[in-house]
Amino acid sequence: MKPTMENKPTENLVEISDLHFSYGDRKVLNGINLNIPRGKVVAILGVSGSGKSTLLHQIGGQLRPDSGSVKVLGKTIHQLDNDQLYQMRREMGMMFQVSGLFSDLTVYDNIAFPMREHTDLTEGMIRDLVLMKLQAIGLRGAANLMPRDLSGGMERRVALARAIALDPTLIIYDEPFAGLDPISLNIIANLIRRLNDALGVTSVVVTYDISESLKIVDYVYFIHDGKVVAEGETADMLVSRDPFVYQFIHGKPDGPVAFQYPGRPYNVDMRMGNSAH
Repeated sequence: MKPTMENKPTENLVEISDLHFSYGDRKVLNGINLNIPRGKVVAILGVSGSGKSTLLHQIGGQLRPDSGSVKVLGKTIHQLDNDQLYQMRREMGMMFQVSGLFSDLTVYDNIAFPMREHTDLTEGMIRDLVLMKLQAIGLRGAANLMPRDLSGGMERRVALARAIALDPTLIIYDEPFAGLDPISLNIIANLIRRLNDALGVTSVVVTYDISESLKIVDYVYFIHDGKVVAEGETADMLVSRDPFVYQFIHGKPDGPVAFQYPGRPYNVDMRMGNSAH
């Protein structure tokens, strides 16, 4: 069940202010401002190349901003030293687009890995925790399988279980629905919502999949060309007449997002081609 208005969290877990970042001469983030409230599932939507993955790397501290700031749990990420950043990342769970499972470890050992790496828990306690995570995703019976034995949907579920292995405060999902069949996609989407509410965590879903993400999220940010171009509660976005939101949600070819790559007018190119022959 989603949080009610009476217990709606007010504290922001993530605060991003006027964030700028470039790869060389290519501007990727151009003044991003957004907040992620505690306990919510927030979607960051945008077309390929809009800066979504770069934004995730800023939150995780893999990249440093050219200007602006990213705060997680009240701490500015790019101001942390290596030890502090290492500790901060223990508060974050990450589900990668390609799952990122260790191919030579069983399902059980993939989930146990972060527990063994980052805690002093006994193997008995780790076993109980791993089985609890697997039970939550419906794959307790697959504990001894290898990643190569899993379907795409099962592999993604194991990746989700590993993301919550250390009971993080923040879970980030990078394109969690990419390449999944409709049944697996629906299962993953429902797991994201259910685990968020059951564990009391905060979730960020970065995707371009509209149909599933809008079923499970509380708030939506649309980014394009490195900027937030629209934001709002999910219900409001579904009926929005904002040109970008409307084009993106309904998959329209005409709108702020151009289908054609910039170039000379078509008739000019055609005349030049004809004159060459």
